[in-house]
Amino acid sequence: MKASDLFVKCLENEGVEYIFGIPGEETLDLVDSLSRSNIKFVVTRHEQGAAFMADVYGRLTHKPGVCLSTLGPGATNLMTGVADAYLDRAPLVAITGQASLEKMHKEAHQYIDVVDTFKNITNWNRKITRPDFIPEIVRKAFDIACDIPGSVHIELPEDIAADETHKNPLQTKTYSHKSEHDENELIKAVELIKQSSRPVILAGNGVTREQSDRELAEFVDNVKIPVATTFMGKGTVPADDDLYIGSVGLQKKDYLMCGFDVADLVICVGVDPVEYSPRMWNPDGSKTIIHIHNKHPEIDSSYLPECSLIGNLKHSLYSLTKNCGFEKGMTDSVAKLKQIMDNELISYMDDTSFPLKPQKILHDIRTSFSRDDILISDVGAHKLWIGRLFPAYEPNTVQISNGLASMGFALPGAIAAKLVYPEKRVVAVAGDGGFMMNVQELETAKRLGCDLVVVIFNDSKYGVIEWNEIEKFKTSYGVDFSNPGFVQMAQSFGVNGVKIEATDELVPNLQNALEKGGIWVFDVEVDYKENIKLGEKLRDMICKL
Repeated sequence: MKASDLFVKCLENEGVEYIFGIPGEETLDLVDSLSRSNIKFVVTRHEQGAAFMADVYGRLTHKPGVCLSTLGPGATNLMTGVADAYLDRAPLVAITGQASLEKMHKEAHQYIDVVDTFKNITNWNRKITRPDFIPEIVRKAFDIACDIPGSVHIELPEDIAADETHKNPLQTKTYSHKSEHDENELIKAVELIKQSSRPVILAGNGVTREQSDRELAEFVDNVKIPVATTFMGKGTVPADDDLYIGSVGLQKKDYLMCGFDVADLVICVGVDPVEYSPRMWNPDGSKTIIHIHNKHPEIDSSYLPECSLIGNLKHSLYSLTKNCGFEKGMTDSVAKLKQIMDNELISYMDDTSFPLKPQKILHDIRTSFSRDDILISDVGAHKLWIGRLFPAYEPNTVQISNGLASMGFALPGAIAAKLVYPEKRVVAVAGDGGFMMNVQELETAKRLGCDLVVVIFNDSKYGVIEWNEIEKFKTSYGVDFSNPGFVQMAQSFGVNGVKIEATDELVPNLQNALEKGGIWVFDVEVDYKENIKLGEKLRDMICKL
């Protein structure tokens, strides 16, 4: 068969449902082969949007999302989304076309060494140099993307794609990638927990990635230890659990850090180093730490665990629960912090000021949501408010670009979320800066018939940069811009646009949009003076616990 037909058969063999991307001259044979496949080729309007869609598909399904581009500029446009999946450990397979092998030793039109370019943003990548190598390379790419969650890359030159081969897809076999913790380390961990008087758990992205939220909840509720999550770990413990105290991730000393200040034991469960630096909660390296993860701890002067349970999170948490025949409880001081964080959102529920305060917008979105509906956050000041305050009740229901923190993530991510969960309501929250970076994917959403809502926090500036400039220099520069009419822009794409002109308009309009279906874009003016106020509160905060 033709090599591109074999390549597509290998993708079908891996259970690929969607490929997100843009065709090019160097992918003509591959796209032709896709046209006869049961794989749905989702044509996007920018390769970055395609990579973000594959990224979020991988997060939600725990299977590799797949994106496609041509060579040169198509491949470089993919890079931001591929890098995002790499740092946030989302399984993703990027496929790029390439010029013929005969052109690669010399300067040629649109040719750059894409494999070398992708080397530092993937866990593995290869150029296919013979058609007969296709089955092994595709099988290995998908295996690695799941075994070491993150991005991998395959380059398919156009002459290889058009060549002939007698090979067939490899048989897919599921191998256990699970490893077990050391029993001696388990005994040590149980004793450390037993001897502690003020333990706290920090749960991260690994809990969601390994689908260990049930085991974490059982450990928390049986041993009665208060738990905070990273922004990426939101929902691994329900926000209304009595032992949940909030989420950490702000690059400032937030209220919850007072709880870490007094903790004599920090139990880190599935926390990736990229999520939140241990220097934020253990600056002098004096904390006693238990590391529970499927990887060895990253060497860091602020993160030197006393013991490590390396292996399958489900089994490690189950074993801890089984062996900890005691309860610890939440101290009054930590309970006070939980109340402060809860009240910070609730206290704005009746706020009528306009422009809307970020806390009020998030409260109104949460009010309009079911427990398992999905919020996709772009990157900007709103992301910090979502990470700190937005209550999540189920894992994988708040998606954030955290490790790379890339603007433009929310709208493509919402499209992928809706394809994976058509029965759930999906809201993308973006700043005006981030929304404009991938606004073109409104056409993709419309063409696919997605039902989703975009809420734009509109302040006509790069708000989080202004926030940091004012804190550092007492003034800001280079952050202001003007916006188009978002309602008219939405309508030009054939979707619904609503400008919120009074505080009490958001909830009824949002609920109406979610009930009616279709695509809705909400232009919401936001009062980001709250950023500065929060910064001042945290700067002047003195922990008295």
